[in-house]
Amino acid sequence: MTTSSNPPNSVTPDQTSGMWGGRFSEATDAFVAEFTASVQFDQRFYKQDIAGSIAHATMLAKVGVLTEAERDDIIEGLSTIRSEIEAGNFEWRIDLEDVHMNIESRLTQRIGITGKKLHTGRSRNDQVATDIRLYLRDEIDDILKLLERLQKGLLGLATKNVNTIMPGFTHLQTAQPVTFGHHLLAWFEMLVRDTERLQDCRKRVNRMPLGSAALAGTTYPIDRAYTAELLGFEAVSENSLDAVSDRDFAIEFNAAAALIMMHLSRMSEELILWTSAQFKFVNIPDRFCTGSSIMPQKKNPDVPELIRGKSGRVFGDLISLLTLMKGQPLAYNKDNQEDKEPLFDAIDTVRGSLMAFADMIPALVPNIEIMREAALRGFSTATDLADYLVKKGVAFRDAHEIVGKAVALGVAEEKDLSELTLEQLQQFSDLITADVFDKALTLEASVNARDHIGGTSPKQVEAAIARAHTRLEQLYA
Repeated sequence: MTTSSNPPNSVTPDQTSGMWGGRFSEATDAFVAEFTASVQFDQRFYKQDIAGSIAHATMLAKVGVLTEAERDDIIEGLSTIRSEIEAGNFEWRIDLEDVHMNIESRLTQRIGITGKKLHTGRSRNDQVATDIRLYLRDEIDDILKLLERLQKGLLGLATKNVNTIMPGFTHLQTAQPVTFGHHLLAWFEMLVRDTERLQDCRKRVNRMPLGSAALAGTTYPIDRAYTAELLGFEAVSENSLDAVSDRDFAIEFNAAAALIMMHLSRMSEELILWTSAQFKFVNIPDRFCTGSSIMPQKKNPDVPELIRGKSGRVFGDLISLLTLMKGQPLAYNKDNQEDKEPLFDAIDTVRGSLMAFADMIPALVPNIEIMREAALRGFSTATDLADYLVKKGVAFRDAHEIVGKAVALGVAEEKDLSELTLEQLQQFSDLITADVFDKALTLEASVNARDHIGGTSPKQVEAAIARAHTRLEQLYA
């Protein structure tokens, strides 16, 4: 009968304790090994992990900790491993816990003892913090490109609809006439602020923790500035304890991501309303919609609906990271392994949502006549009539009351203000004359009257679009 010194549910020491260097007297329980492993999700860092290791080895050779031959062996080995991963020929092992140890183990397997020298002067604590920053920096750059594409799509659609009149709403009730182009520029402004937030967030992401080691730095004569230069970091972290343990840069990104999704959700909500049979303001091409399994007439705006729903998961990702960090003492804690999935989920969701919107927005087709007809309902020019009276010397509050009575008559007769006769209007004020129909009660007069920066007049919308193109060039320069 063969006996074993290992517990029945454990893996052998050579599988899991190699990285621990003999500290443990028994192997890790198999369930615990799987439960504590992160390689299932952090393997997406492989490019950044290899890039960081190549820079680290290059720096170690520069300061004399590695020989040039050892550096070259390490770089060649890591480059080969990267090719194996990209070709799908790399075996990811849960018993090696994470992306870092999987790659290092394979490196040692390929080039021998030199592979074990790579970890000199660093810890997985500063290594993972560096990987996350490199990864997030790359993802921010990709998301910014999608934001730019969506913003350009909005400007293109707005340019085609400078003169398209639609009702503007407050409380989802008809308020005043606006142009569709003006409304689209409101969406554009939301996304500009989202861009600015991401660009600002990127500055704090782009600081290098590598060299902080486990928590206190290292005794080796490292050159952190050189490593930072190799990796494209703008600065190095100033405090080793902070560098390995904080994830506020990831929280900041998730907050920016939550705001992006909130804006996309608001846009989605309007598209969902506008495509309904009750509004019919906009047509979304079939390729962005689905039908019903039982109701053959249905055309469902699935893309906007799904994005509206996905906003909730990104809000949850933000709360997860905030909750993860709030109780942690300095420095690194295993809790931080849980930082990756909420970050990954936020990145993936925002990227997918922006991609869908960037494809869908330029393809929208407004129903111009239906929009115009809707603007004629709901007494949208009532404020213009009040302003007309104010310009003739009536105090605004009195003008407001006069117009309110005129609206009440229109409601009773089921007529818009522009459909009431001059005699009907004059019963409320003899200052109302025939010019009211041209100066106040047409949709064109209403929108043209808002002729100032930020206003909805076609002249101002055209100017705003021109400024927006210039702002985009500056924003993404």
